[in-house]
Amino acid sequence: MNSSFPIAKHALAAQIETHLLCTVGVASEDATPTDLMQAVAQVAREQLSQRWVETQALQRAAKARRVVYLSMEFLMGRTLSNALAALSLTSGAAQGLTQHAQSLEDVADREADAALGNGGLGRLAACFLDSMATLGLPSFGYGIRYEYGMFAQEIQDGAQVEYPDPWLQDGTPWEFPRAGISYPVRFGGWVEHVDGTPVWRHAGEVAAKAYDMVVPGHGTPLVSTLRLWKAVAPAHIDLNAFNTGDYARAATAKNEFENISWVLYPNDSTPAGRELRLKQEYFFVAASIQDLVKRHLDEHPTLDNLADQVAIHLNDTHPAIGVAELMRLLCDEHGMPWSQAWALCGKTFSYTNHTLMPEALETWPVALIQHVLPRHLEIIFRINKEFLEMAARHRPGDNAFLSRLSLIDEHGERRVRMAHLSVVGSHKVNGVSALHSDLLVQTIFADFADLWPERFTNMTNGVTPRRWLAQANPGLSGLLDSTLGNRWRLDLEELKRLGEYRSDADFQGKFMAIKRANKARLAAYIDKTTGIVVSPDSLFDVQVKRIHEYKRQLLNVLHVVTRYQAILANPEGDWVPRTVIFAGKAASSYHTAKSIIQLIHDVGNVINHDPRIADKLKLVFIPNYGVSVAEVIMPGADLSEQISTAGTEASGTGNMKLALNGALTIGTDDGANIEIRQNVGDDNIFIFGLKTPEVHALRQTGYQPMRYYESLPALKNVLDAIAGGQFSTEEPGRYRALVDSLLWGGDHYLLLADYESYVATQLRVDALFRRPGPWCEKAIANVAGMGVFSSDRTIREYARQIWNIEPAAH
Repeated sequence: MNSSFPIAKHALAAQIETHLLCTVGVASEDATPTDLMQAVAQVAREQLSQRWVETQALQRAAKARRVVYLSMEFLMGRTLSNALAALSLTSGAAQGLTQHAQSLEDVADREADAALGNGGLGRLAACFLDSMATLGLPSFGYGIRYEYGMFAQEIQDGAQVEYPDPWLQDGTPWEFPRAGISYPVRFGGWVEHVDGTPVWRHAGEVAAKAYDMVVPGHGTPLVSTLRLWKAVAPAHIDLNAFNTGDYARAATAKNEFENISWVLYPNDSTPAGRELRLKQEYFFVAASIQDLVKRHLDEHPTLDNLADQVAIHLNDTHPAIGVAELMRLLCDEHGMPWSQAWALCGKTFSYTNHTLMPEALETWPVALIQHVLPRHLEIIFRINKEFLEMAARHRPGDNAFLSRLSLIDEHGERRVRMAHLSVVGSHKVNGVSALHSDLLVQTIFADFADLWPERFTNMTNGVTPRRWLAQANPGLSGLLDSTLGNRWRLDLEELKRLGEYRSDADFQGKFMAIKRANKARLAAYIDKTTGIVVSPDSLFDVQVKRIHEYKRQLLNVLHVVTRYQAILANPEGDWVPRTVIFAGKAASSYHTAKSIIQLIHDVGNVINHDPRIADKLKLVFIPNYGVSVAEVIMPGADLSEQISTAGTEASGTGNMKLALNGALTIGTDDGANIEIRQNVGDDNIFIFGLKTPEVHALRQTGYQPMRYYESLPALKNVLDAIAGGQFSTEEPGRYRALVDSLLWGGDHYLLLADYESYVATQLRVDALFRRPGPWCEKAIANVAGMGVFSSDRTIREYARQIWNIEPAAH
């Protein structure tokens, strides 16, 4: 492949000028930063296009075995800086922009984040595509081309308000519309059996049109493909209705179909929202499986060897309907006998579970699937019948065992258990941290593990160092390059060698100067987005993630109020100045999570304006958290809050990104925190609270939160202040329900049980932060211990142990 040669810098500057004139359509001297971003992106796009064409030709010629990664989310963030780095164009682009008196950083800042995901699930998928490309794995990611993403978050009077996120309104230079690639996706209707052959008489049809984003590998000319589907109404608007003035009816049918690809996770608190969500899931899965089958048949004369050529991976249960869809295609469309198709299906699929919470495992009412996907329901019933017959032979007479295993939950409204369908239809099922994978086979999938112990394995998550260190933290990356060389970008285990520099005074000085500069950058961003001025010399205490009760942002707030009250009681005390930083979105229908966001703002409003506190304590909430915001926050953090109730967080990846950038973790022994502790050392992390077996034991013996309230005066004062309206004087009862859920509602996530240990551990954090030398030593130890948490390591393990593909050597 010849496309790996970088463009000469002077030629790159000329190409930027050419694209300004010919593509963007603007005179060079009139170009705005946004025009320049578009022009630089077009230069990169040309190279990406060439690499994509060459990669596809190579893989077609080799009849390569491919990974197909199905995910409802791909949280890609911005593309420009990453693409320039992968193409070795960064310095040339920066030089080309100097004649416009613009920095590359400012120009790159004009790009909108691709709004294709929400949280860790989607960002993990994006990191995985980066690693698949870098490791040379033939791969396609498949998802939905959401026009409005999840939502843009604004804060009004302390409350989250959701707005559409129209990231595509000005177009994007990064997508390649594939005009010739379109598949029909059908819904509704009924099934007829004609001479024993099922015929699905569908009631509606939508076209799935393909748009590709090219994901470049680093250190290789190979690329991966993210193929996104847009829903398009199969017919034009009702022209007759339009011409008679009935514009609304003319547009209704079009919108009814095309809204499938409008919004990520539509509010599912209504029947219409739930139906739309099921249609979304089937829409992208059906298009993707048709696409991979067509690609296979273009290269092979038969589907008999599909499992030898394709590994289909289900990223959580959203694409689980793919098991039934592949069976429908093989049996109904291609005439394959059921038993052969089922054997092939099991060899093809694998499944990653991302949650231990039974209430978070996706289920759909049988009646809804009957209404939307009647043929698939028949297929699921047959899979279930044959599966339960096999399970009954394993444990004869144990009806409770069969009831727990069944793909259909018969309790109350009959529901299809999508996680069960994923397990039964896959040859491998993995959790995403050692603890999570152990708990999977002990709890929600215990019965399946009894049947198929060899089916379950662990793949601890990872993050791409290209984005989360090289791109997000150029200061630290430069120091690593000058100290270790630049090989760490492709082999993160190189960071181990930093251990030699932990106590080196010169290295420490450079390391802390970079951290101080990153904190100053974050402080400026906080000022710009919230109007709150914070000191970069204070301890930056960071909790940034989806707002959810199990992640326990509320426990963090309890500590902030505890500290506030303690400072008021002893204003002359030797307090370590601290800035507590939150960011994250709450699901639009999740009332409790939205209440926690408002509480953070109300508490911050009081603390930040209390002259008695001055700079000893600040509390800020950065709005509209996403990948680009995270790239500013992660390098500026001193302390990383990973405080979920033990046994609830599957893995976490924010914990990895923060530690990789030199933050110390305060956390429970949960998810990947355990493996971070094992890799950085017990002395370089702050672990507190109950461990998973202790959580289980406390619940078994009868947890009584009121005991903690009555026996801990500091906790009682904090809860009384919040419940009594001290932080919401205009609406004193605003947080009564939140506090009642802790005291009288069972405190499901055990905040009060862990409160005392958490507050005491925060005092240990203060004590260490007072000693810059030892703190710096431990921060360096965290960076040095993060080599194992590269998504390259994770993808190598998936490739070898689950997908049966050998990654290219670097």
